[in-house]
Amino acid sequence: MGLMWRYGEVSGNPRWKGMAWGMLPCLGSAMCACTWHLFYNSEDLQFLVALQAGLTVVGNFTCWWAAYRIYQGAQPQQG
Repeated sequence: MGLMWRYGEVSGNPRWKGMAWGMLPCLGSAMCACTWHLFYNSEDLQFLVALQAGLTVVGNFTCWWAAYRIYQGAQPQQG
């Protein structure tokens, strides 16, 4: 995420910073999985599995949207 943010600054293309923001739900999803496993898959933390699934779906969509914006910015302008 830091590399994409830095690339956005260096290249002058702020759409790359959008990709870094788009990856944030994926990071949250990973933290849910790590926390659940850290506590040996405790039944008390079962809600983390559902939260991880939700964040994964949101993260996949936001990464797709950010990648599409980068793609659009790379296309030659019509006119």
